[in-house]
Amino acid sequence: MFGLTFEKILLIGIIAVFLLGPDKLPHYAAQLGRLVRQLRDMANGAKDRMRDEMGPEFDDLDWKKLDPRQYDPRRIIREALADEDPFKEQSATISRAEPNPEGAYLKRKRARDAALTALEPAPFDSEAT
Repeated sequence: MFGLTFEKILLIGIIAVFLLGPDKLPHYAAQLGRLVRQLRDMANGAKDRMRDEMGPEFDDLDWKKLDPRQYDPRRIIREALADEDPFKEQSATISRAEPNPEGAYLKRKRARDAALTALEPAPFDSEAT
């Protein structure tokens, strides 16, 4: 937690004893304990309120998917480029899935690469720079 080891916490405690003195230290320790207790109660209250408002879906929610550390913009862009047309209307017919998903990925990649090579390079304006 915050990179604090036992030795660092002990050193902070010793410095606090010298700065605050033995008269005020119990009072400030009690205040710190109350603050930590209030923060824990607020967090539990928010969790309970969220559980009440969401209902049974709260327990089914996969919280690991919502972890911001899982956000990878390169993966999101790669998946967006792999899609052919997300707004294309899908037909009502049921198609059989391809047995090899790797093959489907390679087909999309080859089609995308062919489309990119078929494009002409962008015009260059030497006066614009």
